[in-house]
Amino acid sequence: MEYLKIILYILVFPGIIFSSLIGFFISGLDRKIVAKMQRRRGPKISQSFYDFIKLLGKDTIIPSSANRKLFIIAPVIAVVSIVIIPLFIPLGKYTFIKSTADVVVLIYLLIIPSLALIIGAMASASPFASIGLSREVVSIIGYELPLIIIIIDVCKKAGKILGTETIYSMELIEKAQAIEGNFMFSLALLPAAIAFLMILPAKVGVAPFDVAEAETEICEGPLVEYSGIYLSLFKLSHSIKSYVMAMLFVALFLGNIFVEFGSTSINLIINTVIMIALSTLITIVCLSIVRGSMGRYKAHQMFKFYWTIPTILSVISYFLVSMNI
Repeated sequence: MEYLKIILYILVFPGIIFSSLIGFFISGLDRKIVAKMQRRRGPKISQSFYDFIKLLGKDTIIPSSANRKLFIIAPVIAVVSIVIIPLFIPLGKYTFIKSTADVVVLIYLLIIPSLALIIGAMASASPFASIGLSREVVSIIGYELPLIIIIIDVCKKAGKILGTETIYSMELIEKAQAIEGNFMFSLALLPAAIAFLMILPAKVGVAPFDVAEAETEICEGPLVEYSGIYLSLFKLSHSIKSYVMAMLFVALFLGNIFVEFGSTSINLIINTVIMIALSTLITIVCLSIVRGSMGRYKAHQMFKFYWTIPTILSVISYFLVSMNI
């Protein structure tokens, strides 16, 4: 029975079906807002969903020089890894999959879609994909260091509140915020929260940090040889990642914002609505507005930015947490 519940979680809620719908909604809203900022009419909010369906019906062409198995499996790995993440993120006091070290699992799952993109680019044997591949590696090296330090900051702070060592459980992080209040408004973790929001565009892969794909320069880089269903899977993982990263920010820094009534079902519905609303707001502020108002960074500029400002902010939070401030 427990295995059946996990399968339903992965396939329906909060897994692939639910995350895909929310991802398409957020992606469509993002495109609409950017269009308005550029004084264009823009597509319908549902356009991302239509594009996904359209790609499913297109012919799939695999280059003759490509590694066929890796070329096919890369987008599947990207989608599977990203839809599992919501299962480890609590909605209020409700946790779908409980673990004592789910934060470590989240760190690994978050990097897998980027690695899948790299594998797909390598398998396609395209010079444009090779350039995009190298840029994606630079991106990962740039933003992963501050991101991991930020997560450690939160885990260390939660451990101090609960009177233990550094903890790596999302459920206990939510419990710590229920005691202390939202970490977003903690002096020690405010720099880390700001740094996390700075990392969002690069982690999701949107301007000004979309150096790997860069449509106008290298024809979408790693995705240049993809078409049909396999391209649709990469686009799906990209849409879901916007929602998942915003969702993770809410869980790490705004975990005390959820409501608790009597019924678990009612709590889950209300807290899901709250999570969607906050994730949409974060996406608009940190992705849409930034994307519509800034030009693309060069790869070395992005690397320098992430190893200075976000890294410094995350290290500041680490020392503040260590000093019990």
